[in-house]
Amino acid sequence: MDCASEPTGFHYVGNCIRPPSEADSILIQATIGCSHNKCAFCGTYKDKRFAIKDRAILEQDLAFAQSYCRHQRRVFIMDGDALVMPMRHWEWLLGEIRRRLPWVERVGTYANSKAVALKSDQDLRRLKELGLGIVYYGLESGHPEVLKRVNKGATPEKHITQGRRVKEAGILLSVTVLLGIGGVELSLEHARETGRVLSAMDPDYVGALTLMLIPGTPLCDAYERGEFQLPDPAGMLLELREMIAHTELSDGLFFANHASNYLPIKAHLPQDKAAALALIDQALAGRVGLRPEWLRAL
Repeated sequence: MDCASEPTGFHYVGNCIRPPSEADSILIQATIGCSHNKCAFCGTYKDKRFAIKDRAILEQDLAFAQSYCRHQRRVFIMDGDALVMPMRHWEWLLGEIRRRLPWVERVGTYANSKAVALKSDQDLRRLKELGLGIVYYGLESGHPEVLKRVNKGATPEKHITQGRRVKEAGILLSVTVLLGIGGVELSLEHARETGRVLSAMDPDYVGALTLMLIPGTPLCDAYERGEFQLPDPAGMLLELREMIAHTELSDGLFFANHASNYLPIKAHLPQDKAAALALIDQALAGRVGLRPEWLRAL
């Protein structure tokens, strides 16, 4: 999403992204860029140096939202891993959102394993008390070699630990995974191991996106050199099927309905697993159409 399309009263730096489910949210850019910014597949924040925005600017943004965003019930805090902000910044910001935007029902943000690990259990509970309702957590893969190759900066076990800590604090956990990120070589292994890690994290939501190579990123460079082979649409569907088959959630929603995906899936696990697998089987057999390439997008 290009922030130029947002109201001019907000002070955005560069292009900004948010989860599809936050499309109608008030978008507050509290940090600029991503503190990790080394993932081989991501080019979103390469033009930004990580920084925490000045409080005076955020006060202006909150004042604008107070006047012009009274029908929006959610706030999403950007940029890439805004949870990494120190607690003093979060306590001030969440307090101001509660004071200035009392009609807001939920605040959400992106996070990675490092950002969560920097918060104590008490910190996470405090964030929940102050109104942080959901964390969107970038897992991408549960396969240790895949995580290493894409420079994610965490092991599968670290992801499990930090994801569980978010849930134990009472904050909703939405985990993002990437189909195709293991390439053809590790496709099904990536799917199985990701299902294992998702099962251990037991998130409230899973969002499966399909990898789309971004020019200038290390992974795209590897693809152009012939060192990385992207699965074809059938391979992506087989990977999705294997991932769902190996994911056991106590009560969660598994989405694969992002614009990057070939086959929209929305399954409430565990009860919808068989139906989701059957739909993928029909698509693999050619009885269900796939989204054409020209309609796919990030």
